[in-house]
Amino acid sequence: MELHNRDVRTDVRELGALVGDVLAAQASTEAYETVETLRNAAIDYRRGDAPNRDALHEAVDDLSTTREEVVARAFTTYFELINLAEERERVRAVRNADDGTALHDSFDATIAEFAEAGVDADELEALLADVLIEPTFTAHPTEARRSTVKSKLRSIANHLGELDERNLTDRERRAIWRDVTAEVTSLWGTRQVRQRAPEPEDEARNVQWYLENTLFDVVGDAYEEFEETISKEYDDVDCPKLFEFRSWAGSDRDGNPFVTPEVTDETLERQREVAVEKYRDRCKRLSAVLSQDGDRYAAGDALARSLAADAERFPTVVEEARERYPDEPYRQKLRLMRERLDRVNDVRPGEYPDGDAFLDDLDVIAESLREDGQESVLESFVEPFRRQVDTFGLTLASLDLRDHRENHTEAVAEAVAVEGVDYEGMDEDERVDFLTEAILQEEPVVDIDEPGDVSETTERVLERFESFAEWQEEYGQQAIDTYCISMTEEPSHVLEVLFLSDQVGVVSLPDHCAVDVVPLLETESALNGAERILGTLFENEAYGKALEARGEVQEVMLGYSDSNKENGFLAANWDLYENQRRIARFCREEDVTLRLFHGRGGSISRGGGPMNEALLALPNETVTGQVKFTEQGEAIAEKYANPRIAERELEQMLDAQIRARKEANEEPVEEVPDRWVEAMEIMAPAARETYRDLLNTDGFVSYFEQATPISVVEDLNLGSRPASRSGERSVEDLRAIPWVFSWTQTRLILPGWYAIASGIDAYLDEVGEEAGMETLREMFDEWPFFRTTLDNASLALARTEPEIAAEYADLADDDLRERFFPELVGEYERGRELVLEISGRDQLLRREWLEESLDRRNPYVDPLNLLQANLLGRTHRTDEEERTLRLTVNGIAAGMKNTG
Repeated sequence: MELHNRDVRTDVRELGALVGDVLAAQASTEAYETVETLRNAAIDYRRGDAPNRDALHEAVDDLSTTREEVVARAFTTYFELINLAEERERVRAVRNADDGTALHDSFDATIAEFAEAGVDADELEALLADVLIEPTFTAHPTEARRSTVKSKLRSIANHLGELDERNLTDRERRAIWRDVTAEVTSLWGTRQVRQRAPEPEDEARNVQWYLENTLFDVVGDAYEEFEETISKEYDDVDCPKLFEFRSWAGSDRDGNPFVTPEVTDETLERQREVAVEKYRDRCKRLSAVLSQDGDRYAAGDALARSLAADAERFPTVVEEARERYPDEPYRQKLRLMRERLDRVNDVRPGEYPDGDAFLDDLDVIAESLREDGQESVLESFVEPFRRQVDTFGLTLASLDLRDHRENHTEAVAEAVAVEGVDYEGMDEDERVDFLTEAILQEEPVVDIDEPGDVSETTERVLERFESFAEWQEEYGQQAIDTYCISMTEEPSHVLEVLFLSDQVGVVSLPDHCAVDVVPLLETESALNGAERILGTLFENEAYGKALEARGEVQEVMLGYSDSNKENGFLAANWDLYENQRRIARFCREEDVTLRLFHGRGGSISRGGGPMNEALLALPNETVTGQVKFTEQGEAIAEKYANPRIAERELEQMLDAQIRARKEANEEPVEEVPDRWVEAMEIMAPAARETYRDLLNTDGFVSYFEQATPISVVEDLNLGSRPASRSGERSVEDLRAIPWVFSWTQTRLILPGWYAIASGIDAYLDEVGEEAGMETLREMFDEWPFFRTTLDNASLALARTEPEIAAEYADLADDDLRERFFPELVGEYERGRELVLEISGRDQLLRREWLEESLDRRNPYVDPLNLLQANLLGRTHRTDEEERTLRLTVNGIAAGMKNTG
C-alpha cells in the first residue's frame, strides 16, 4: 500500500515555485527575475557550466539596496520551506518503517537481535530497569528564527502532511494548497529578524511549547510502541520508566543576569499549570470511555477503598459525583481526581501533593479494569495516560539551577565575613574544613534573610537559595532538585553550594538532602583534576552523608563547548573520552553510581552529531544506564517539533542506550589496545598545540573580527544571555555559540576540524606513514570513539567551502589574510585528504540523503554568502543595509541548518 502521495523532490520543486510566485506578486516581476539570475548563476558554477563565479559577483554587485533586502528574504524563505520538505521526507522514512521497511538503529531490530542471541526475559528486564534517559532543554541562544516565523512554518508543515498522507479530492487538494499559499504570503510579509532580545520568560515558553504540544502526546505512543516491540519476542517483560525531561530555561543563571528568582518561580508555576490542565483534559476524555455500569462490573477492592477515602476527604463533592454518575464508579473516581487537580493551584486542601499521588489513583483504576478483564480498555486509554503522568509528573520538566562558581565563592565569603570568618583568606584545605563543619553543625552559620551589607552578586545568590527552599516546598522536590556549578575547579566549589543549600533547609544532614550538586568540568585543568575533586568530596564527611541521602548517585557534567574552544576538536574529544573513563573507574572503585551529564551543543564542534551514535561511542565504563544530555536551539526544533520525528528520536536514544548498557555489562572495562591509546596520545597534544598556536598568534583575533560576521552575530538578539562573559573581545572571553556561529556563516567551519590534520600527521611522522595509516584504519573500523570522531569531522569538512570562505578572508587586512587564510585552507585540505584515506571512502559524507541535501542547498546559500560578504565590506551601512545583513545571517543559518 502506498502511504504517501508525494516525495521530497515534488515538495522542493513545488515549494520553490511557490516562493517565486509569492516573490513576483509581493515584490515585482523584476525582483523575481533578479533572484532567478542569481540562482542560475550559482547553479551554473556548481554544475561546471561556468568557469568562475564572476557572473554571480556581478549580479550581487549590481543590486540596489532595496533589491538586496528582497533577495535576502527570498532565499531565506526558500530555505525555511525546503527544511520543511526535508522534515517531511524524514516522516516518510519513519512511516515506511512502520509499514515494514526496516530502519537502521531501530528498537525493533535490537529486540529481535537480543532474542536471537539468547538474551532471556530477566536479562532484558534488568537492562531496561537500568536505563533512564534525561534530555535537558537549554535556553542557549542557538536558534535564529523568531517564534512567529516558527509558528507559520509549523502550520505549513501540517498542510504538507495533509497533502502527503490523506486521500484528497481535487477540490480538497486545491483548498489546502490555497492555504499553503496564504501562509507563505504571510511569511513573506513577516519580519524575520528579532527587534529585541528574547527574555528568559520567552525562552522558557519556547521549551514549554515542545513539551506541551509534542512530547506530552508522543510519550504515550512511544511506550506503546516499545511494549509492542518487546512482546513480539518476549512474554511478561515490564517496560519501566525510561525517560525524564528536564530544562534549564528559566533557571540557568550562569552569565545571564536576567534569570531572576521571579523568572524561575513563574516558569515553575506555568509548567505546573500546563501539566494540571493536561491531566484534567485527559480525565474528562477518560470519563467518556469509562462509563461501565457498576451493576454489571464490580469495582475492585482498591477502587472501593479509594472512593471511601475520597468520601471522607470531599463529602460534598462525592455526593455530587454519585448523583451525576449513579452506579458508575470509574466516572465518580475521575470526577474526584479532577477535583484534586483543581485544588493544586488553590488554597483549598486536598490537592495532589505530587505526580506520584495522582499516578496512584490512576493505578487504582488500572488495577480494577484488569480485575474486570478489560485489558483492551486499559491498554488503549489508561496506560498511555499513566506513562504521561509517570514521565511529566506535576512539573512537566524538572528544572536545573546553574551559576558560575565564582558567584558562590563570593557569596559565601561575604556572608560568613559578617560572622567574623575570613573565608577569602583561607586556602583550599581550610575552606573544605570550614564548609564541612558548617554543614554538619545543626545551627545555621549565616542569616540568609538579613545578610548585612553585601554586594549585589551575593544578594542575588542568597536570594536564589532562599527561593530554592520555597520552590521545593511549593512545587515539590522533583520540580527543582539539581544545582550545576559552571567552571568547577576545586572541591570547595561543590561544598559551597551544599553549604548554602544547608543554610536554607534544602539540606539537613544526615537524613535530608534534596539537591544533586553537579560539578561542571569544562576546562583542561578541571577534567584532568576530576579524580582529585571527586576523591576529596567522596571522603568528606558532610558530602559523603549528602551522597548517601541521594542514593549514592553522583552526577558529573562535562562541558563540550568550552573544552573544544579551549583545546580544539581532536584534543577536546580525546580529553573528554579519557577523563570520562577515569571518572567512571574512580566512581566504581568508590561504590558510587555515576550519571554523566553531557553538555552537548547542536554543532559538531560543540558535541553535536547524531545522538544515538554519540551514546554508542561512549566508553563502556561510563554506561551505567542513566544518561543526561543537553538539547539546544535549532536542534530542539529539528528533533521535537514534529511528533513522528520526536518519537523516532526517543526510539533511537533508547535503542542506543540499551545496546550500550548490554555491551557495558558484558565488557565493563572497555579494552582499548595500547597502540590505539598511544596513537591518540601523540595526535591529541600535537593537535592542541597547533590549535592554540593559531588562537594565540598575534593578530588572529583581529582576523576573526574582520573575516567573520561576529559583530553582527553578537547583536542578533538570539537569546537573553550576553554573547560574551565580560564584553571584551577575545576568543577566551567569547562564548562558544557565537564563536562557532560566526565561522559557520563563512562556510569555514574550523571549530569542527581545525588541527585534526596536524595531529594525525604528527603520529604518522612518529611511527611511519605505512604502519601509522594501518593502525588508524584499524581504529576507524573497530573503535566507535575514533570512528564517530572522524565521522563528525567529516561532516564539518563536507560543509566547509574554502572558495566561499575566501570571500570573507578578502575583507581582512592584506597582511592578516596572507598570514591566516592559507594556513586555514591548508589544514582543511590536508584534513580532508587524511579523513578520506583513513575511512577508505571516496567522499566525506557517508549518508546519501545528506549529500543530496547539501547539493540541493549549496547553490542557494552561495548568493547569500556573497551578499553578506559584500555588506560586511561596506564601511558605512544604512539602516536598511543593516537589516538586510542581519537577514542574511538568518538565511545562511537556515540554509546550513545550523547556527552554533
